[in-house]
Amino acid sequence: MAAIRQRIAARTLTPGARLPSIRAFAGTMQVSKSTVVEAYERLAAEGAIRSRPGSGFYAAGPLAPLSLAEIGPRFDRAVDPLWVSRQSLEAGDDVLKPGCGWLPASWMPQAGLRRALRTAARADDVALADYGTPLGLPPLRQLLARRMAGHGIEASPDQIMLTESGTQAIDLLCRFLIEPGDTVLVDDPCYFNFHALLRAHRAKVVSVPYTPSGPDIELFAQALAEHRPRLYITNSAIHNPTGAILSPVTAHRLLKLADQSDLTIIEDDIFADFEHAPAPRLAAFDGLSRVVHIGSFSKTLSASVRCGFIAAPHDWIEQLTDLKIATTFGGGRLAAELVLTLLKDGSYRKHMDLLRARLSRAMGETSARLKAIGITPWIEQPAGLFLWCSLPDGVDATEVARRALAANIVLAPGNAFSLSQTASRFLRFNVAQSGDERIFTALEAATSR
Repeated sequence: MAAIRQRIAARTLTPGARLPSIRAFAGTMQVSKSTVVEAYERLAAEGAIRSRPGSGFYAAGPLAPLSLAEIGPRFDRAVDPLWVSRQSLEAGDDVLKPGCGWLPASWMPQAGLRRALRTAARADDVALADYGTPLGLPPLRQLLARRMAGHGIEASPDQIMLTESGTQAIDLLCRFLIEPGDTVLVDDPCYFNFHALLRAHRAKVVSVPYTPSGPDIELFAQALAEHRPRLYITNSAIHNPTGAILSPVTAHRLLKLADQSDLTIIEDDIFADFEHAPAPRLAAFDGLSRVVHIGSFSKTLSASVRCGFIAAPHDWIEQLTDLKIATTFGGGRLAAELVLTLLKDGSYRKHMDLLRARLSRAMGETSARLKAIGITPWIEQPAGLFLWCSLPDGVDATEVARRALAANIVLAPGNAFSLSQTASRFLRFNVAQSGDERIFTALEAATSR
């Protein structure tokens, strides 16, 4: 019954669609035919399906409203990707958030933001009140092209489209590149909102284990041969949640496989400015042929000033522009003006220099405090926000997260990031949000239990 309900919620069974035959479904579920008959009869009594004598069973209508929580594998709500996001976003000021994915507001360039806002307030009426162009503010796209060149990515301004965020960039690209039922590869573990977003697009998601130097290439090749995916979504530079950095060797082998399999890659570079030294970029090796490069400034400038970007092949831009107009109409001009002001006046560069040093200190301090209570980082490196850590043997991260939440502490259990549900011993820590002693006291108490 749950399997049929999930198919109806996921729209793989639409009103009027015929259900699998009793014999076929019994084989799929590995139960007796009488069990399937009883399940179908109960679903018919609920009104979820209807029987046509001599023909079989059919999905009834109308469809219930889309519920992302019902699509895909049904996880415990404590490790559901949307649970982690909602707990972090809805938390009050009294809640500690070492499991969230952003910097504390006090770490953001407040003075620079206020200066940029004052500058924006003096702009002409059009800048304050009108729609932006679909591609976005030309001076900002020119500046982004120069910034990408620093990572070896050759992208002209007319290959760059501004978006409201990195998430919107991925959403637009999924609308553009895949259809419901298409297979998409992700890392395991990966950023949990990739799971939620692909669930909304009704994609079939397949995961490949991630190693300290990138995806496991042998298993990646196996997944390509077995599932023939249309798309692969990954982080470049600093990986979320593991903090790993893609090696040049893995990058070259990955692109060779992608070329052989006609695979498109979305490279999410949202953590680029946290690097101490540039890591390999797939888009630089590929020349924006089958790799699409995206980013945003939510993590480094302000999550309230929503501004991201897509750098894509020339011949995609026209269709992506049409799609952006259809889904969001014009661009967010005011946010783009604010970002441009901060990037041009030198304050952003100074802010990032200080921020990298501050994060490096927090990384060392958090790592030491976690090790002292038996929680071990998977890898150690000085850049970025995150530590991906294993708990002591026999300790379940979901249970630790439940106990911590009772103490007003939001943690990020490993299985929220893992499609295969093989990260039950892991937690992701945001080192910028982990300075409060209460976090480590609660962790020690929860793990000792």
